[in-house]
Amino acid sequence: MENKRDYYEVLGVSKTATADEIKKAYRKLAIKYHPDKNPGDKAAEEKFKEAAEAYEVLSNDEKRQKYDQFGHSMGPQGFGGGGFGGGFSGGGMSMEDIFSQFGDIFGGHFEFGGGGFGGATGGRSSRRRQKPQRRGSDLRIKVKLTLEEISKGVSKTLRIPTYVKCEHCNGTGAKDGTAFTTCPTCHGTGTVSQIVQGLFGPQEAVGVCPQCDGEGKVISELCSYCNGEGIQRKDELVSFDIPAGVSEGMTLTVKGKGNAPRRGGVNGDLLVVIEEVKHPELIRDGKDVIYNLMLDVVTATLGGAVEVPTITGRARLNIPAGTQPGKVLRLRGKGLPDPQGSGIGDELVNVMVYIPEKLNDKEKEAFESLRDQPDIKPDPSTTHRLFSKLKHIFE
Repeated sequence: MENKRDYYEVLGVSKTATADEIKKAYRKLAIKYHPDKNPGDKAAEEKFKEAAEAYEVLSNDEKRQKYDQFGHSMGPQGFGGGGFGGGFSGGGMSMEDIFSQFGDIFGGHFEFGGGGFGGATGGRSSRRRQKPQRRGSDLRIKVKLTLEEISKGVSKTLRIPTYVKCEHCNGTGAKDGTAFTTCPTCHGTGTVSQIVQGLFGPQEAVGVCPQCDGEGKVISELCSYCNGEGIQRKDELVSFDIPAGVSEGMTLTVKGKGNAPRRGGVNGDLLVVIEEVKHPELIRDGKDVIYNLMLDVVTATLGGAVEVPTITGRARLNIPAGTQPGKVLRLRGKGLPDPQGSGIGDELVNVMVYIPEKLNDKEKEAFESLRDQPDIKPDPSTTHRLFSKLKHIFE
């Protein structure tokens, strides 16, 4: 791999630079090394491309994060295809791509050609701005899930009110989808041009026609069903799968199931926000669940078997003799799966011991008979261990 300068060094900014500082630094270098200002200067050409490549990475949060972690060694695949013309592997940059971003850096609604590259003819070459594809708005819904549904994953089919493409005009907004005439402003080309005062003198700028929005045609008669909007309100059945292990507040994206845009384009997405229904007995803690078990003093002392609730039903749990309050017993694999695939959690049974508040005469007599027995008295070492455990709980 060729030896490349650090992108922060190229732009002359620190690694903690804000997005605004990075943009200002690139703007300054772009003006300094612009081909119209340095005709025939190959060194300026390389610096111009180098600055553009650095800006393309550092102005993108995801690419910047990867670059900060891996540097140039990440390669084109790690940066989503390598930026400009293979950018990160040193494969050269396309000036067409660089100038396609100039409108965003320097403002305005038109794009300008660059003299001195790729056969451009000085500062008066023209290029057409690519018309962005319309996109419908996203929809957001909340879906309530029980712990049992979360533990297994679930498929949902919901009826959702949304905007869909008008079936009478095929989403065009024109009567029967055919009532169009040639745009009188651009005469069917979809573009308009004008000479404007650019950074380096007069330049011809070409932009999308404002009347037809680049279509080259305008509606002559509106669709009477959607009043020319190209969309209509309709309840749609939408099916989607929710993976096991999701948690409260997590958002899943169902592509293309949002609103349709006006007069053609791509649908928005459906955003599914997860809400957990509280379990009556279990408490979720990540991929584990917790159950607070209240034992009677006899079972805690002598041991025995009890039933405890789990996500999917009930399970038998053996209580060892002499189980102390605060003891945590573990049911392995009775928790929730990790959505990232790192295993299944456990159910943690937190033991509490019930001390009776009222006793009848027979019960009092039984306890009195045990009062002075040596094994009934607390062992100081056991007491110390118990207090140490409880202390950690409240720290």
